[in-house]
Order: sequence, then C-alpha cells, then structure tokens
Amino acid sequence: MTWERFSKYYLELRDLNFALDISRINFSDSFLNDMQQRMKKAYQDMANLEAGAIANPDENRMVGHYWLRDSSLAPTPELRLEINSCLDRVKQITADIHNGKITGASGNFINYLIIGIGGSALGPQFVADALGSPKQDKLTPYFFDNTDPDGMDRTLDLLEGQLGQTLVIVISKSGGTPETRNGMLEAKAAYQKIGIPFARHAIAITGVGSKLDTVATEENWLARLPMWDWVGGRTSELAAVGLLPAALQGICIDSLLAGAAQMDIATRTEETSQNPAALLALMWFSATKGEGKKDMVVLPYKDRLMLFSKYLQQLIMESLGKECDIDGAIVNQGIAVYGNKGSTDQHAYVQQLREGVNNFFVIFIEVLKDREENSIEVEKDVTSGDFLQGFYLGTRDALHEKGRQSLTITIQQVTPESVGQLIALFERSVGFYASLININAYHQPGVEAGKKAAADIIDLEKNLLQKLRESDKALSVEELSIKLGLEPQKELIFKLLNRLIFNKKGVHINLNNSIEDTTYCIK
Repeated sequence: MTWERFSKYYLELRDLNFALDISRINFSDSFLNDMQQRMKKAYQDMANLEAGAIANPDENRMVGHYWLRDSSLAPTPELRLEINSCLDRVKQITADIHNGKITGASGNFINYLIIGIGGSALGPQFVADALGSPKQDKLTPYFFDNTDPDGMDRTLDLLEGQLGQTLVIVISKSGGTPETRNGMLEAKAAYQKIGIPFARHAIAITGVGSKLDTVATEENWLARLPMWDWVGGRTSELAAVGLLPAALQGICIDSLLAGAAQMDIATRTEETSQNPAALLALMWFSATKGEGKKDMVVLPYKDRLMLFSKYLQQLIMESLGKECDIDGAIVNQGIAVYGNKGSTDQHAYVQQLREGVNNFFVIFIEVLKDREENSIEVEKDVTSGDFLQGFYLGTRDALHEKGRQSLTITIQQVTPESVGQLIALFERSVGFYASLININAYHQPGVEAGKKAAADIIDLEKNLLQKLRESDKALSVEELSIKLGLEPQKELIFKLLNRLIFNKKGVHINLNNSIEDTTYCIK
C-alpha cells in the first residue's frame, strides 16, 4: 500500500462532501481501462432505464425510481404530474397532522405504526433510525415488519394507552402481501378491542385498485397514496413509502430528495474515474471476480448507520441474486451482504475477518463529524470519537496486513442529504453491476416462488385441520399423509402438527415411543 496508489484512486466530490477510496481493492492499474467496454454498455443500459425503457420484461414494466428525485426525467407529462402530486399530498398530509387538523380519537398524533415488509419497512426503518432523534421527532416511529404474533404484541405493548394517538400506515403494492395483511388485521383487532375506530387512524400506500386500495376506500381511511408499478419495493424509499414516514417524523424530505438527486448527477458521468457508482460496481466485480465469490461486509462507523447493512441486504441480494442471466444461461449470481457497525463488530466477527477464511471484502463507511456539541476528553487531547476513528483505521490496516480487501466511503456527517446520497449511490451501483454481469436487477422470481410455496403450505394446513376434524379417531402422520394424498410430504405434515398443538387450534398429541407411532386429534 503506497501513498501514490491512494492518491491515484481517492475520489473526492467536494460539492457533495463525499469521498470514495478504492485503493485497497486488489485491482491492477489496467483494470479500469480493461473494463471500459463493459462499462460503456452499463452506461447505455442505465440511460435506457432512465429514459423509460421496459426494464422488467417479466412484468412488462419500466423502472423509474430515479424520476422520484427529479420528476423532469420522467418520460411522460402524466408521470411527472403523478410524482409531483404525490409529493404535494405527502407534504399536505404531514402538515395537517403536525398542526392538528387531522387527529386521532384521543387527540393529536404522537406516533406512527408502519405495517409492511421488505422494502416497505427496511427503508423507512433505516431512515428513521439514521435521522431521527427522540427529543426532536414530531411522531415516534414503530413497525410491524413481520407476521410474528409475539413481535406484534411487543410493539402493541409499547403503544398501550396511545393507540388513539397512533397513525397506522399500511404499505403493500399488491395489497395482498400476507405479512402486511396479517399485521393490518392484528392492528385492527387491537383498535376494536378498545373501541376506537381503526379507519380514523389509517393511511394506505398501495397500488391503485389493489385489494388494500379497495379496503381503504370502502372503510373510508384517512388517505390513500400510490405505489406505482414502475417503482420496486427495494427502491421505494424515496417514494411515498419512505417520504411520508420521514416527513411525519420531522425529517426534511426535500433535503433527502436533493441529496439523492445530487448523487444521481454525479453518477451519470461516463468518465469512470470520476463516477463513484461506476467505481463501486467495478470494485465489486474485481473483488468477487464477477461471480459472487466473496461476501460484502458493510461496516459503518456510526450508530446512526447501523441499519444500513440490513437495508443493503435486500437492495443488493434481491437485485443481484439470480439463477439465470439475461440470455437465459444458468449463472447463479449474487453477492451476500452482512454487517452491523463499528466498533461493535470488532468485538464480534473481525477476528474471523482478519484470520479466518478470506471470503469477503469490506465496505467501511467513515463519518467525519462526531456530534453537534463539543466532546469531552476521555484522555489528554483524545475524545470518544477519536477512539472510533482509531478503531476504524486500525481495523482497516489490520485487515490489509492479512491481504483482506476493503474500500471506504467517507461522508462529512449523517444528514438527510448524505442519507439520500447513500441510497442513490447504491441503487445505481446495483444497476451498473447487473449490467456488468448481464443479469436483470429489477425482477425477483425467487421471491415470488417463496410466496407461492408459503401459500401452498397454508392451504395444506387448512386441509390437515379439516381431516382431523372429520376423523373419529386419532391419526398418525402416515395416516394423515394417505388421507391427504401427500405421502411424500410426511415431514412437512409433522412440522405443521408439531406447531399446531401449541397454538390453541384444538389439536392434541398422543405421544408414543416414536414419531411414527405418535397420533393427533382434535378434541
């Protein structure tokens, strides 16, 4: 590692208070030039995307999340009007709630509860944690981001006595996402239990004409905001999905959008050495050999960015994890992403990163400003923040000594602008990398397959309960599999039964010496 290499490959965008250091990725000095033909195609693919080309042939739809922060880029006047109108409605709803024009059954809203999953929760959670402050938040955020009953109970416990001042935001593009529907029904039940009208506290963010849209219309919810088919869930943070919660919390969404727009401009240049998203994608390609051979470890040295790796897991892994390339060849592509925060991770898994299997590269995120106020000295001329940077620099060097690759993103401080920049940077990097490896980043057949499999299992559980109700004797797994015509599915039947006996559906177990002889019945 030399000063000359660092100086050569350190990109500073002073207007954005942003820098990228790629010098500790092991690429040759000819690499960027060697990749120019591939990057030329990637630039063209991105230009086509932003111009409104059909980017997802599976669903015959465009992909337009870049238009959200600059509606003038949208390919039709109608789309530009929709984007601007939605932003105006977000601001108006927020103002009406903040000034008390819209209230809950028990007074002004003091909380919001987001019900969503995947991109409908991960982006809002990341931004809420990164930019929120308990002393300054106008509404306190809570989340149902799973279909775990105990998890929802824990959240409702925190909201006990406050539901009449809690706004519920239900987010689902299709309006039929099971986890989100379940969360909505659980929330409805909680409101009904205390005699408070749910509709008076509910806003839907969904596709026009969806199941959720229909429910919200029929029940006269407070408001409905759009989820367009040309914005994927994992790139929806700068649509109503993320903007409404952020605005309600008191975060400046204009600054969030402005930061993303600034990064979009910076990442449109075709001068690769000056394009941070292109460089990031190329470093992923170099580190993983373009085949996902190494994992991506995201280590932000800032508590406020703790959820960034979780957000990036979906953005990157759902976008890049594909069985087939665009030509239909089986390639099994993807990059595994994990991480938490520094310096916490130095007491968790950095030991393995330094001395264990070398199957990763690290993205460090450095934040220069420690806090708004001056810091105390914990040693002579040394603050807690000095230690934090010391741990970051020390870890980077310790990994480098062992031949572990890393790159560093540096921002001045965590602000709406810088968070918007980070979102836009990784969105475009994903697009570029997908072009480099010839895959479609904008569909998710594996996710849809998982949803179908889950639906099939729910149907099986219903049939299983029906067979037990119809039987006049206790039945073994073997007998049930025969009655259901699903003899190859004995293990699945056993797993369903094993849970049902603990969840008050009347299923009882008659234990025997082996699971083959154990029987089940409904009393």
